[in-house]
Amino acid sequence: MPESTPGRDRLLDALRSPSRGQLVVGALLAVLGFSAVVQVSDIDRDTTYSGLREQDLIEILNAQSGTVERARSEVARLEEDLESLQSDATSRTAALTQTQERIRTLNIIAGLVPVTGPGIRVTVTETEGRASLNSLLDLVQELRTADAEAIEFNDKHRVVAQSAFDDAASGGIELDGELLETPYVIDVIGDPHALHGALTFGSGPIEQLEDFDGASVDVEELDALVIESRRTPERPVNAERVTAQ
Repeated sequence: MPESTPGRDRLLDALRSPSRGQLVVGALLAVLGFSAVVQVSDIDRDTTYSGLREQDLIEILNAQSGTVERARSEVARLEEDLESLQSDATSRTAALTQTQERIRTLNIIAGLVPVTGPGIRVTVTETEGRASLNSLLDLVQELRTADAEAIEFNDKHRVVAQSAFDDAASGGIELDGELLETPYVIDVIGDPHALHGALTFGSGPIEQLEDFDGASVDVEELDALVIESRRTPERPVNAERVTAQ
């Protein structure tokens, strides 16, 4: 067995237990070696076309140009698809918003939901005589003509397009089969000034109630009214939806 020397012992110790500086130097050498290999590989690739004929180079260039053009066409098509999808999404959103608004309006007109807004409160009190059916019908009709959006009698009777007023057999007036109690308190949502004006013209509902029926009428213009009564939706018996051809 050969005799060990101090230099050899130091080399063996360094290999067994390298210092931090030695590790850093080793890492740098590894990086430099990898860079040299990559550079040689790049040089090899750069010289790949050096031996090709001019015609071959033209064909390769045309092929690459065609690939680029196809990529551009695909990008343009995808952009058109994206724009179309965004347009469709916008149209669907607008249609949905319009449908929801239409449903909200129809629910109010049909009396299916509580509503709030400015309007007037009309109180008809029978003093010297009884308010006639015709006078109340005229009052409701004038309110509708003045764009009343919701009408309610006595905090619980919602008036809608299908509502019917009748003389009660026992006296008084019925609304949709329900006896109305006096005084008649009528809450109406709409433009307060327009609604009030619809009742006060000459020979109008207020004059008819006061001069011919012997009742007193008080009208308040209010910034906010709440109508909480609702109608129960009725399912059509005879009418059916027409299916589009």
